[in-house]
Amino acid sequence: MSEIDHAISESTGFIFRKHSTSSIGGGCINQAFRITGEDGRIYFIKKNQPSFLPFFEAEARALSEIKNTNTVRVPEVIAHGVESDNAYLVLEYIEEGGNSYAGQAELGTQLAKLHLVKLPFFGWSMDNCIGATPQPNPQSDDWISFYRDHRLAHQFELAARKGRKFEDSQTLLDSLESFFSNYSPHPSLLHGDLWSGNASCDKEGSPFIFDPASYYGDREADLAFTYMFGGFSSAFYHAYENTYPIDSGFALRKILYNLYHELNHFNLFGGGYASSAQASINKLLQA
Repeated sequence: MSEIDHAISESTGFIFRKHSTSSIGGGCINQAFRITGEDGRIYFIKKNQPSFLPFFEAEARALSEIKNTNTVRVPEVIAHGVESDNAYLVLEYIEEGGNSYAGQAELGTQLAKLHLVKLPFFGWSMDNCIGATPQPNPQSDDWISFYRDHRLAHQFELAARKGRKFEDSQTLLDSLESFFSNYSPHPSLLHGDLWSGNASCDKEGSPFIFDPASYYGDREADLAFTYMFGGFSSAFYHAYENTYPIDSGFALRKILYNLYHELNHFNLFGGGYASSAQASINKLLQA
């Protein structure tokens, strides 16, 4: 019995022996597979190099924490560990179905309910990653300093190590408070990487989310990223707004929050994300 078979058996209380494994495409950070047991049980498994294990442990913790809110569905965590030359994370396999107006609306309502829960601090219980980029999550009582130091400044520093400096980045960091006049967010549990590729519906049309990069932060940071690549319908936004109304200043802060992801995408992939990030800095300072 392999290490993974043993871990699944221990977690579920039923002996699991792998019958077949098939690769699942779409990911750019991890290898992903569908694993089927001799008894017909199916699980989702992702693998990476052994040093990635702490990130899988953080993902497992995030999924469990989201699940415990009883708001939006996430895959159940089965097991994680190291086998041979790979760290692994085994999750419930949820077969995807078609997207629908009802599913999008349900997701909007559920996400709003997740964000409505007030948590004691910004940050999180451990550091994790956004994509493959380390994401520091020290506990803080001040959102503006947290976002400045541990999100934007962190990404600017990583970019500088690659030889890319952004014009007026320090000016932006120094003026961050101006974007939060008359707006003081409470800490919410965020998915943290909520683009359309990390949200889906099952065969019954019920929504679920996955691949989190969770922490406690301003809920607008989650909402902002849903706009960056599109894929969320008006039903999603209307349902969210009806459950948890959005502050009028979000239109500008959306640019501020997506700057973090533009910088991260530059640090991960390079290319045109640098010009997108610089354009966002310019827009924010002009505003």
